[in-house]
Amino acid sequence: MTSPPSAPLIHCLGCGALVPKIDGPGPTHAYMLVSAGCWATFGEVSAREYADPAYRAHALQLVDAYAVQHPGVPERRSAQSVWLHLVSLCLRLEYGYADDAAIRTLQRLASEHGTWGWLEPPASLGAVTVVDVHEAATPAEHVAAVRRWCESAWDAWAVHHHEIASFAKDLQRPPARS
Repeated sequence: MTSPPSAPLIHCLGCGALVPKIDGPGPTHAYMLVSAGCWATFGEVSAREYADPAYRAHALQLVDAYAVQHPGVPERRSAQSVWLHLVSLCLRLEYGYADDAAIRTLQRLASEHGTWGWLEPPASLGAVTVVDVHEAATPAEHVAAVRRWCESAWDAWAVHHHEIASFAKDLQRPPARS
């Protein structure tokens, strides 16, 4: 972690997880509502995934879970991010899409869809966070923690499942021919 183990903890502005307090503004994300300590934790988890293939089983879902737990504020980029990452979680968790098929579908969605409406975030964004994944000691624990995290993040948005699932179902149709 970027802060010493004895660093005070604060609640992340986005997901609410207890993360190290980083003095000063610290690097964060352009449109996600996230505390610097949470962003640093996510960076470390991501680096572990890219450095060791044994940790990479759910690398794309890791980004999906993080994004929907840090939805930001109502604006174009945030709205699109939440929609795309929720659809991605739905395609994988509800419809069993493999990463490559989900990516192709999301690329089509991002290029064909215009305006994204704001989805009001739930009061709780899920009990499992990036901190739980960060604490995993082995590749098997890491992969299991990412899976729990994705399920927790997806479940938290249950109030929008019908809307997201309906959208995802429409995406399963072949693209229109010109």
